[in-house]
Amino acid sequence: MANDVVVLPGRMGGTLSPLPLYTADLAESRGATVHRHDWVSTPPGIPEIYEPATVEWVRAEVTPLLDKLGGRPLLIGKSLGTNAAALAAERDLPAIWLTPLLQLPHVVAALERATAPFLLIGGTDDRAWNGDTARRLTPHVFEVPDADHGMYVPGPVTASIAILSQVVEAAAEFCDEISWP
Repeated sequence: MANDVVVLPGRMGGTLSPLPLYTADLAESRGATVHRHDWVSTPPGIPEIYEPATVEWVRAEVTPLLDKLGGRPLLIGKSLGTNAAALAAERDLPAIWLTPLLQLPHVVAALERATAPFLLIGGTDDRAWNGDTARRLTPHVFEVPDADHGMYVPGPVTASIAILSQVVEAAAEFCDEISWP
């Protein structure tokens, strides 16, 4: 059986933005086949993105790909893509959630229902992040002090580039811990 990875973008950045790109590259370097899903229809705007109905929008976007692949792919989702946590819980799929929307009760509720392991990656200066909630939901948490929703930290841009490297290392450690693939 193939080791598939499904990459889901955020609202504004696609699957080739740095966080999902390099995390997926890690999976590909381990022999996985990467399936990058870019939103087919226009994502909900703000404030609609924060409504529970966004879960159904994401479901409609992602379900056809998951059905086509079958099996048990690893999900990698950035921000808006974390609304697929409901699908991951229903299908028992492992996941790496980049800057998850932990301020949204429906995302947290989906993560609470998950039975497969998942990694949460976020920064303390991200309004969508809640470190206490993350640590309550899973033992697999990578939290970056002072990082915002794009995982940028104050100071020179090279400091943020270094954070990107640490995110990839955290994803590699997670994959090792869950023996994936």
